[in-house]
Amino acid sequence: MEFNLESPDAYASLRINNFRRFIIARFLLTFAIQMQSVIVGWQVYALTHDALSLGLIGIAEVVPFFCVALFAGHAADIINRKKIIQASNLVYFICAATLFLISTSFRPILSTFGVIPIYLVIFITGIARGFMSPAQTAFAAQLVPRELFGNASTWSSIAWQTAEITGPAIGGLVYGFFGIGSAYSLVIIFSAMGLTFYSFIKNQPLPERNKQENIWQSLSAGIKFVFENQVLLSAITLDMFAVFFGGVLCVLPIFADQVFHTGAKGLGFLRAAPAAGAITMSVIQTHWPLFKKAGRNLFIGVFIFGVSIIMFAFSKNFYLALIILMIGGMADNISVVIRATIIQLYTPNEMRGRVASVNGIFIGSSNELGSFESGLAAKLMGLIPSVIFGGSMTIATVAAVRKFAPILRKLKM
Repeated sequence: MEFNLESPDAYASLRINNFRRFIIARFLLTFAIQMQSVIVGWQVYALTHDALSLGLIGIAEVVPFFCVALFAGHAADIINRKKIIQASNLVYFICAATLFLISTSFRPILSTFGVIPIYLVIFITGIARGFMSPAQTAFAAQLVPRELFGNASTWSSIAWQTAEITGPAIGGLVYGFFGIGSAYSLVIIFSAMGLTFYSFIKNQPLPERNKQENIWQSLSAGIKFVFENQVLLSAITLDMFAVFFGGVLCVLPIFADQVFHTGAKGLGFLRAAPAAGAITMSVIQTHWPLFKKAGRNLFIGVFIFGVSIIMFAFSKNFYLALIILMIGGMADNISVVIRATIIQLYTPNEMRGRVASVNGIFIGSSNELGSFESGLAAKLMGLIPSVIFGGSMTIATVAAVRKFAPILRKLKM
């Protein structure tokens, strides 16, 4: 199956008011979330100096996410998607305010209970993320015509990656120069701004469903749809294992402290480097899309990502490490945009919430499980060997999926 995604106008989707507001809102909330992630990471490491404690941050978020994801996808197909997004954003705002309070006015809580209160707050954000993700994916697809899905996916990636580059950098810098209270204050402000901009987007009607299903039939239908479609399943599987084994974000605080000796400020730049590469590639893809040989390009992107992880493990120079992380971010962005477009194109509107939730379980949970794997591997194998192992497993995943998914390998869009 081939689709004509070659839009002559690189800014076509941005000319649609609702989608432009969506991109702004997504940027603001993602900026807040990415700021919070680097602040929490450095805060937990400062309190524990333990790699496994960093990995447990991911577990604290992925467990609730995993538990609610399928139900959240079902909800996104039967409940107003904009309201789900707004409610989830509100929870993020409340959680950011809670982290601010226990880190400033109620700091004795951390002295008494250690990092457990932080994990509890992250647990709640995991629930919010579980509902936000499928609703956001399904809602975005309703804001642009089908022929602009590829262009919209690219701009959505730009918004997300721009937030990922600026959020950690500013989070680390504000934390380093002005302290944790100021850092969490910015998270609260940007969460509130994101909630405000989401309210400016017009409601979109829920898709009509051809048959009545109970909740269990609805959930199983979403799972069955993904597992019976080789293109969807193999694209999701490829990204899942690449993210699970190849992520180094969890252990970047250790690199910043023990390898590069840069502290929180350097951590912000390390966290921002992959997103700097990703946003560069996103801009390139808005003008020169990579959909004509989408399958081949998807495999190439993930392969280069795996190689970059191994190269990063051997880097001893801070600036060289930033360049390597940028290259990895560029490669990763290729797979992100292509996979997101595949999901939008191959999924009927009435199933987008459920398919997005299955994708979220594969990809979203693998981010946090990958963080746990990175923290655990670093503790058991040592920092450098664990990162080399992760990059090697990513390359092995590319070889395995390429062999067993010929339709994806030959995919053109």
